[in-house]
Amino acid sequence: MNLKHLTLKHYRNYAAVDASFSPSINVLIGENAQGKTNLLEAIYVLALARSHRTNNDKELIQFGSEFAKVTGLVERRTGTLPLELVISQQGKKARVNHLEQAKLSQYLGHFNVILFAPEDLTIVKGSPAGRRRFIDMEFGQMSPKYLYNLAQYKTMLKQRNAYLKQLRFHQAKDLVYLDVLTDQLAAFGAEIIVTRAALLDDMAKFAAQVHSDITTAHEQLTFKYQTQVEPDARHDDEQAYEALSESFKKYRAREIDQGTTLVGPHRDDVSFIVNERDVASFGSQGQQRTTALAVKLAEIELMHHQTGEYPVLLLDDVLSELDDMRQTHLLRAIQNKVQTFLTTPSLDGVAKEMIDQPTVFEVHQGELTPLS
Repeated sequence: MNLKHLTLKHYRNYAAVDASFSPSINVLIGENAQGKTNLLEAIYVLALARSHRTNNDKELIQFGSEFAKVTGLVERRTGTLPLELVISQQGKKARVNHLEQAKLSQYLGHFNVILFAPEDLTIVKGSPAGRRRFIDMEFGQMSPKYLYNLAQYKTMLKQRNAYLKQLRFHQAKDLVYLDVLTDQLAAFGAEIIVTRAALLDDMAKFAAQVHSDITTAHEQLTFKYQTQVEPDARHDDEQAYEALSESFKKYRAREIDQGTTLVGPHRDDVSFIVNERDVASFGSQGQQRTTALAVKLAEIELMHHQTGEYPVLLLDDVLSELDDMRQTHLLRAIQNKVQTFLTTPSLDGVAKEMIDQPTVFEVHQGELTPLS
């Protein structure tokens, strides 16, 4: 899959953009604060109907404008597909093949992207919430069912937490209603855990191979999925549901006392283990960066494995954060395989040597100019 054409209107510092791209590597060159990251963000927003940088959609609208519009022509195995997203003060409207979608969930999945930014290098040692967000964003692109279950789970979790607070402060006392909410939460939670377990297993296999290649087989990378459901029950919806239900029973009194849900996939985490040691706690900075790179490259292969198509890769000033060896491995891994958008101040050093005939654009004060 690749993005053939992109138009922007009133998006951040871009009054208007109308550009066609190479199916190979597209390089965006420019000084800081000129709009390179904004353009990558627009591509990300076109795919996921949300920004990776802000939860406030109004920030995407150019100052003084009423709306922002992102339109793209995506080439897939089945043909070209027009996508459009309009962001206004009233909300978002999404169109697929010129047809407005009743729900944003119906829009997602038509265009898949993977973003790799400098902050992703901290995914290994960052917070559990950050890793869950990473997992949910990527797996949601691969599986509409996962996205649906996650949305339902979040809705039920909000309702259950609100009711637990009422029970805590004696504003309610009907425990049967709590049981109803708990049962629904366990059902959606079980499906999330089963999907996570399966996709994490597959991702771990791809990541282990990439990591072995980077370290010339001197280090072995494995994943450890941390959830309340034991490993032997993680691959069956019914077994996961039963295990999660038991956990809810065990923690029920404590949850009422604290007024919040203590059990479920919203508390999950993933640990990355290198040579049987947790790399977040015991790994060197180099090992942490290698692990993060292996995980991001594994995403590409996992998405291809799940959807049959390679995603579009967005590299936001990542090369400057990687040493020559890791730069070389990254660029070799994506060359002639994945359409890539890469931001960088210049094409010096290894990057220039490794990139075969890139299409180069200059970004200056919200204007995009082709240089090759």
